[in-house]
Amino acid sequence: MFRSPRRALTAAALALLTTAAATSCTAAPAAQSASGPRAVTVTPARLGDILPADPVRMVLPATGAESRWTQGLDVFVRQVEQAAAASCARERGFTLPASDPAAFIRFSELPDLDFIARHGTSESATVPALSAGPAPARSGTAAGVRACLARGKTAAGALRDRYADVQGQWFGTVTSLRRDPATVRALHTLPDCFARYGIEARDELDYFALADQLMQTADASELPLKERELGRIYAACMRPVEAVREPARAKLRTRFLAAPEHADAVHALRTTLVPALRAAEKRYGVPLVFPEP
Repeated sequence: MFRSPRRALTAAALALLTTAAATSCTAAPAAQSASGPRAVTVTPARLGDILPADPVRMVLPATGAESRWTQGLDVFVRQVEQAAAASCARERGFTLPASDPAAFIRFSELPDLDFIARHGTSESATVPALSAGPAPARSGTAAGVRACLARGKTAAGALRDRYADVQGQWFGTVTSLRRDPATVRALHTLPDCFARYGIEARDELDYFALADQLMQTADASELPLKERELGRIYAACMRPVEAVREPARAKLRTRFLAAPEHADAVHALRTTLVPALRAAEKRYGVPLVFPEP
């Protein structure tokens, strides 16, 4: 999602991350050793299942915290597709080829700073695995596999088509803030803030490139702590930016919802989306859950 030329973290940044990680995490008593580095525990992200009072906030998020609902909705629809396809294959007596598991994917335009500060710049909650009965041993024919995959896409489309068009328009509206003068001024504070932590990065893209490089070269035992410390630094520096952008997004959403051309879509979101999601939960045995800090 973030790409920029790779550069090296300064030695000061590496030392800071290592020291901060060592002093900010809780040791696991049973794993301590007098002759080696102490083991640490990093609390995993949780899952929640409470829907917003207004489904609009799930489909048209204006804050990073609201985007957790959006991530959960996306994962739910993907899992409904997988479950419907797998059910079709079981009915026909074969097993589908393995597919990539669904994952919660954050939105760069809506950084969830509380979550990132606790879990890092790339980690998220674990998506629950779909439960299924014993799978048939045989593989399906190419035609059979295509038919079942098509059934899965139809099931997912019955949900996604309820919101995808208006959601796409909303995200297009959100990106307009990139040109907002107040946002631009706030983003210009990032290099100095990163520098206070010993990190030389010109902007968000640069920071993520540097973080990616560090995570690729760090020892595996250090990854969780360094990941979390990088998240804390990013969140600290981005809070002044989000203090500007979140109110601006809220105003944009108010205008977006009031626009006559969106009236029908918004009404449908508020009256039919949640019942459709609950019906799909029951039919396909897929839980509708969301990442939480």
